[in-house]
Amino acid sequence: MALWEDNYRVYGARKLWKTARRNGHDVGRDQVGRLMRAAGICGARRGKRVKTTKPDASAARHPDLVKRKFTATAPNQLWVTDLTFVPTWAGVAYACFIVDAYSRMIVGWRVAGHMRTSMVLDALEMARWSRGNLLAGLRCHSDAGSQFTSIRYGERLAEIGAVPSIGSIGDSFDNALAETVNGYYKAELIYGPARSGPWKTVEDVELATLSWVFWHNTNRLHGYLNDVPPAEFEATFYDAQRSDQHLVEIQ
Repeated sequence: MALWEDNYRVYGARKLWKTARRNGHDVGRDQVGRLMRAAGICGARRGKRVKTTKPDASAARHPDLVKRKFTATAPNQLWVTDLTFVPTWAGVAYACFIVDAYSRMIVGWRVAGHMRTSMVLDALEMARWSRGNLLAGLRCHSDAGSQFTSIRYGERLAEIGAVPSIGSIGDSFDNALAETVNGYYKAELIYGPARSGPWKTVEDVELATLSWVFWHNTNRLHGYLNDVPPAEFEATFYDAQRSDQHLVEIQ
């Protein structure tokens, strides 16, 4: 069951079977299920959602440009973002992820010992570094937390041609995609089956998150993407674009 170990011990029978097939193993799903039961292993289960950000009632709010439609036809059309927290012996660690709705790629992230606006700006700067400085038409959706209604956050988005979008206050479904990512971050890494014991420091969480994000983007199979990783899904999109452009040039 090396493939199960290599993937944070989070895969159930279906995803482990898909992974085995992608790695050249000629096995059936039922066979994988039997082997897992015989070994006494199973996939990770997600816990309940917990709200982390607090709305700023006095702040001007941007309109909801998403209306719960977390879909896109290409990368960099819609990003979603949110915060979550992780208890450690040394205090609370806060994590911010920015996710591309098209591919589920985590394009920016930050772990810190605070939840000030600066940590969100750090995650946004990583996203800008990885995706480019000119992203006209991009919508960046969040909840109404004070970090996302701040003037600095809006200004930073404007610098890359993006516009902020904010869901309604107190309704988790208005930022469901970002909260889904937070949910499986906790189920797979923070409280996942590969983890033993509590987290000691914020730095421990940060280093582990670095490895998890790399795995998430390059190896984790996403059911929404027909069981391929985000990086592979985006590569297929850009390959198709280049092929279409080549055909246009030939014509």
